[in-house]
Amino acid sequence: MTTTVSDAPPAAGRPGSPEHLAYLALQRLAMRQQYTSAELLRRHDLSLPQFNVLRILRGAGDAGLRCSEVGARLLVHDPDVTRLLDRLEKAGRVSRTRDPRDRRVVVAHLTAEGRAVLSALDGPLTELHARQFAALSPERLALLTELLSDLTLEDHP
Repeated sequence: MTTTVSDAPPAAGRPGSPEHLAYLALQRLAMRQQYTSAELLRRHDLSLPQFNVLRILRGAGDAGLRCSEVGARLLVHDPDVTRLLDRLEKAGRVSRTRDPRDRRVVVAHLTAEGRAVLSALDGPLTELHARQFAALSPERLALLTELLSDLTLEDHP
């Protein structure tokens, strides 16, 4: 039996290839996970990027972070960190102050209101993540995490 062009497996990365199928599966999963997370956050009048900013500032503690540092730590790059901070400040969830040593530097801090919103979301988000990954045993979840960690963006544009 001879192999025809149509019988040959698709070239790496081409439609139908294992890489392409893995990409599609990851995209579908990411979109579904993101949608359910966004629905939960919307009930607290937060977008995913705003929530990410609040979590970053909670992790920074009382010292806060420079606006540029907040931007560098975002899960998804947002070129307009100032706009995110403006909205969070208007909602009373973030405050900004000028660094007394260098007035050009603005430091963002989590307010008590911001801390309260995050505290109110801690339980529901924990439950959501448990439901999102309930189909995987702890061992398979660890394997998934390991496999995803092997994929680095440093090697790719």
